[in-house]
Amino acid sequence: MRKVLYVSGTRADYGLMRTTLKAIEAHPDLDLVVVATGMHLMPEFGRTVEDIVADGFRVLIAEASIATDDRGATPRFLGRLIEKLADIVEKERPDEILLLGDRAEMLAGAIVGTYMGIPTFHVHGGDVSSTVDEHARHAITKLSHVHLPATERSADRILRMGEAPENVIIVGSPSLDSLSDLVPEPDIRRTYGVGQNDYLLMVQHPVSEEMDRAAEQMRGVISAILDIGTHAVVIYPNADAGGRRMIQVIQDVSSPLFHCYRSVPRDHYLQLLLQSKALVGNSSSGLVEAPSLGVPFVNVGSRQKDRERGDNVIDVGYGKDEVLRGLSMIDDPALQQRLGQRRNPYGDGRTGERIANILAEKPLGNGLVQKRLSYE
Repeated sequence: MRKVLYVSGTRADYGLMRTTLKAIEAHPDLDLVVVATGMHLMPEFGRTVEDIVADGFRVLIAEASIATDDRGATPRFLGRLIEKLADIVEKERPDEILLLGDRAEMLAGAIVGTYMGIPTFHVHGGDVSSTVDEHARHAITKLSHVHLPATERSADRILRMGEAPENVIIVGSPSLDSLSDLVPEPDIRRTYGVGQNDYLLMVQHPVSEEMDRAAEQMRGVISAILDIGTHAVVIYPNADAGGRRMIQVIQDVSSPLFHCYRSVPRDHYLQLLLQSKALVGNSSSGLVEAPSLGVPFVNVGSRQKDRERGDNVIDVGYGKDEVLRGLSMIDDPALQQRLGQRRNPYGDGRTGERIANILAEKPLGNGLVQKRLSYE
């Protein structure tokens, strides 16, 4: 039986990977350990490690978090986390490390896997986003040994980075696995004080390179939503540089139309997304999950620039007028017709099963860990 160690730092990555983790845990040849760190441990973001425990996974704590709201906070967190993960890997002796995406927690896991000789599997490599997240994502790719991209275009980028074709396996996005049977749930509407299709869902994260404008950017989105006079379910941003400034702007809003939450469970989030008029902000869920649910996404700013997308995306700049322009387009008949096609480049909703089988069956010899790069 192979022991798989998954590193999780936020409600977002855990929500995306939850069904995949369940598939791994159910596989007869795999033993799963989840390492929780970062935002999961922070009360101000809902202490979501408790959600992982409630799901029944074996959870280990790597006691490190992003303590301040500045550019130096993430590299300091990264340094602390590398040390904690090295200790855990020494004790647990996993056969494989599993990582997702582009955050600092995943970069720490890739560094530990490389230097400690543990085969590292990276999901959602090869994507582009134009911010520091993209730099981290590609660094994780170069440090990882097996690549599990979501799309053909992402796989092609990984191959052009010199990775061996036999170690690049397209699996789709794990976030789609939990969407196939999703239907509107009345209890969710009662829980959050909104009715079906009468509210906007807002998730706006900071962009590290633009942290000095984080509060201003949040004000622009909120001002536009207030201006059109609709209900909005607002979920706090992540803990990256500028995030706490955004949270302060959210807390300053005094309106019965605004329903604000530090965090919501993954299944609640998908229901809120499904039943909303549109998602507003810069969450990747607007690109990955929303197309399969037929939900418009008013994509604000630079965070998701250049990422693959379906037909549901309305790109706008920062500021009230730009966001209002985007919101005015969500009922456009041409957009609504495209939404009905549910075109999604990120897969078919069977990613977890694929990943579990790859983790169980991929040969793990020295040739995998001591990889040779090709740039032909």
